[in-house]
Amino acid sequence: MEGLFSAVELEPVDHDRLPGTRLERLEVYNWGTFSGRVWSLDLGGRNTLLTGDIGSGKSTLVDGLTTLLLPATKIAYNKAAGADSKERDLRSYALGFYKAERNETTGVTRPVALRGSGDYSVLLGVFTNRDFDVTVTLAQVFWFKDPQAGQPQRFYLVADGTLTISPDFTDFGSDIAALRKRLKSGGVEVYDHFPEYGRAFRRRLGIESEQAMDLFGQTVSMKAVDDLNGFRPPAHAQALRRPGPHRRSGQPLRRPGHRA
Repeated sequence: MEGLFSAVELEPVDHDRLPGTRLERLEVYNWGTFSGRVWSLDLGGRNTLLTGDIGSGKSTLVDGLTTLLLPATKIAYNKAAGADSKERDLRSYALGFYKAERNETTGVTRPVALRGSGDYSVLLGVFTNRDFDVTVTLAQVFWFKDPQAGQPQRFYLVADGTLTISPDFTDFGSDIAALRKRLKSGGVEVYDHFPEYGRAFRRRLGIESEQAMDLFGQTVSMKAVDDLNGFRPPAHAQALRRPGPHRRSGQPLRRPGHRA
């Protein structure tokens, strides 16, 4: 006698499969108190729990990732720690403010920085979609013309394939323009403004509109979630598509011959 339901053969589940576009690796150089050398967080595309003591740099790394993916107008730094929005900004991260000192004569308190005008900073993220054999590197480079005034200068870049801070962003001398020129000659797309950069990386990562990134900006590093409906308007429903066509260089990226 046949059962009420017909038998259905299910395909075996591949527990090692990592669907979608995922963060493979995050690298920082001279970002916040991660100073003086390249610091790498190798995720392998897997979900990751980042733990540590208060002040160990958890929010600093999350803010680095947020900076790679969102325009400055939509970033609330140190949101994970529930801090005041003015406590940290791009300038404090690029210069590496780590404490405040009070001048006993004037009574004025000033932040103390780890770095100055001769230094530069790099944020770099490698993203992969293994289903479609796509690897994309996003990076931003920061530097100061005058550390005493304003926010840092920066440029953005998108590369097909894998880059690393060392050697791809080292051994270029003291002129940031030389680094920029070297990256462009190696087939990397370099941008001066976020909108063009954002369109380039969204196309490669299969994100059809800015709305998905808006949702990411609202949810990343949330201290507490009281009501999911508070940040779930229908307009933010976003389906990922297969990464669209994009220009691929016929030559592999030429890496500099020198090592850091």
